Amino acid sequence: MKVKIDTKEKMHVITIAEEKLSANMTEEIKKTLLNYLQQPVSNLVINFKEVKEIELEPAETFAIIQQKFYKESHSMVFCNLRQEVSDFLDKNDLLEILNVTPTESEAWDIVQMEEIEREYL
Repeated sequence: MKVKIDTKEKMHVITIAEEKLSANMTEEIKKTLLNYLQQPVSNLVINFKEVKEIELEPAETFAIIQQKFYKESHSMVFCNLRQEVSDFLDKNDLLEILNVTPTESEAWDIVQMEEIEREYL
């Protein structure tokens, strides 16, 4: 899986540079994303702006990994989903599970708000 990584103060922004996320990419997705749980900056924003199609297995994997991040008090937010990807996730009852924002800027805001919440709890 090709990605572009931009590291910010409190998060990494991972822009997926693939048009299609297929089932055979699932293990690489797991390995890539779960590695961030071991890093000092472990909040992630996943930018889907280039993804035009996603298969069920990687989509379910994103949902599982997101839950693992939240369980370990880290954020994972998805942004810039194309309509066809959003429709596919909705059809498979995954859209409501995932933390999705329309823009990368809004995703940053969510991560920062969740950081503040964790500080107070």
